Order: sequence, then structure tokens, then C-alpha cells
Amino acid sequence: MTEGPIFALRDKTRAGELEPDPAQELAAEKLQSLHNALKRYEPARKGSWKARFGLTRRTEEPPQGLYIFGEVGRGKSMLMDMFYASAPLEKRRRVHFHAFMLEVHETLHRWRQEGKPHGHVDDLLMVFADSIADEAWLLCFDEFHVTNIADAMLLGRLFQSLLDHGVIIVATSNWPPDELYKDGLQRELFLPFIDLIKERLDVLELTSPTDYRLKRLIGMRVYHVPLGPAADRALEDAFAQLADGATARADQIEVQGRTVPVPKTARGVAWFGFADLCAQPLGAADYLALAERYSSIVLKDIPRMGPEQRNEAKRFATLIDTLYEKKVRLVCSAAAAPQDLYVEGTGARDFERTVSRLMEMQSAAYVAGV
Repeated sequence: MTEGPIFALRDKTRAGELEPDPAQELAAEKLQSLHNALKRYEPARKGSWKARFGLTRRTEEPPQGLYIFGEVGRGKSMLMDMFYASAPLEKRRRVHFHAFMLEVHETLHRWRQEGKPHGHVDDLLMVFADSIADEAWLLCFDEFHVTNIADAMLLGRLFQSLLDHGVIIVATSNWPPDELYKDGLQRELFLPFIDLIKERLDVLELTSPTDYRLKRLIGMRVYHVPLGPAADRALEDAFAQLADGATARADQIEVQGRTVPVPKTARGVAWFGFADLCAQPLGAADYLALAERYSSIVLKDIPRMGPEQRNEAKRFATLIDTLYEKKVRLVCSAAAAPQDLYVEGTGARDFERTVSRLMEMQSAAYVAGV
């Protein structure tokens, strides 16, 4: 037996691609145990002819899933990728949790518009869970986090139905289960879902002392000037390093009824052009939502701004204030040094604070979160 996450981790460690890390080794061993259990697993689907005649291979309860949480940069997503790559089930799916919930909401909305299937939302969720279980016996969720009441109200019923179908769930998160949807509206209605997670999934904290993403960022140049091909390449390289080379995807965030598109994101890193964030009618609430979701932001093509770009300059100042307060790491390209970005126009004097913060955000202390 040489397949599975523990062997992949040890191979990379022996090759010098990864540092030895006992916490990662423990998590990989847990994932390896699940990998081994899945070799013998087939869900007994309710109503299937195999289940009716007792011909499924499942003779006991499904193996317990896994919920791995820990601080940013500890290797949670990397370990889940290793597990997923060799999981001995053809029917499996790996998805960013936020993208999955968007799929849930969009599907339920479409069904309601079409008038089918008929029934209460619980009935619709059961149909949705059934369709998911048809295509995936194993669901791997990356960056599991709950921030809005719409998701919170659906999750308990949806996950209960998925688990009842025999779907195995593996999830990574920056938050322990008890801190999910913390201080959210009507959180008491969400508590049964937390209990379900702790009952049906093995909860493991990845306690590695090393933030590997931070190690990559320290020493990395984070402010690139002037604009041009060299700066563009530097940003692409930075994004790839911070995201561990993971495949990027487009995303979106819902803020107070508005949708903020995210051109590409992977593993807690988001990429934007200056125009995406500062030439649009966005404000502090939008920037706060981004800062709470992403630990690092790559921002391309910050221009020199004059009096005619006073609105863009004001939004940029608000963006930098928000990222600074939330300790989000910023890698950017700009047409000029911070002190030369906006020197004339309404609010130019106040922009001096933005200059100061941009300078500090390049420091090793800021990058290290000190």
C-alpha cells in the first residue's frame, strides 16, 4: 500500500519540497485512515435496487468524515489535495465551500422559477442532496466558512440529507466548528448544525507552528513599480506562490444585496485590477467583506491619480484603510511610488495617511502580522 496522502506527504518531504512537520503528519495519517476505509465503501442508496436486495458492499455505517481547522498557511488545503488526488472513489468532488453554496442557492432559485419540483424548501434540499449524492460519494470542501444567514439556515438540513445519503464529507477551515457563524443573526438556529458536524465528522486542529504562506511572503517584494510586463509577471508569480500553485477560479461576494465579482482566487488569495475595486461604486462594507474572506490580495495597475480621479482615490484610500486594519497582506503594481500616486485633488492631504500605510504594508513587520 503506497497510495494516499501520508505517502504523498512523505515523498515531498524526502524530496526537500516540504519541511518535516509533525502536525501535518498527524493530519495526513487521519486522512490516510479515511483513504483506506473508502476502498471498501459504497453507499447503500435509499430506494436503489441494490439496497433493496442487499447487494451493496456497505454492511456498516459509513466511515466518519473529517473537519480540519487551523490558522492560515498551515497546509490544510495541500493535505486535502493529496487526499483527494488518490481517493479510491471515482465518484468524488472537490469544491470551494462558497462556490458550492452559490450553486445551492442558484439551483433552488431556478427550481422555484420553473415551478419544479413542488414542495417546501426542505423537499427541494432533499432533491438537491439526492442529485449531489448521485455524482459524488465523497465531497471535499475547501475554506469552509459561514458568514450569512441564508447559508446558515440551509446548512443543517442540507448536510443532514447528504449524510443520510451516505456521502462522506471532508472539509478544511480556518475556524473550529464552535466559531462558525459566530455572532451571526439567529445563530441559535445554526447550533444544531455545529452539533451535527461534531457528531458526524472527526474534528482535527492542525496545530503546525509555521505559517508557510507567510514564509513565502517574507522577503518577497510586494510593491512593484513601474507598471509594465515585468510588474505583471511579478504579480503572477506572487499569486502562484501564495496560492501554492492551486488552480484559480472566479468568485463573487454578496454584500448588502450587491454582488462584488472576484476575477480569480485560490486558497485565500484574491486577484483584482485597480478598476475592479476603485472604479466601481464600492465602499467600506464591500472592502470589509473582502478583507474578512481573503488573507492576501494581489492588486494590479494602481495608476497615478489627479483631480479628475478623486472618487477613485477616495475609494482606494478606504480600501487600504480596511486592508491595513484587518492585517490583509497586499501585493500590488503601481505607476509610481506611494507618495506620488495622488498629490493634487480633493482629499490629497488626507491621502498622506494612505501613503504611510502603503509604506508600512511593505515592511517585514506588517507582513509577519506584528
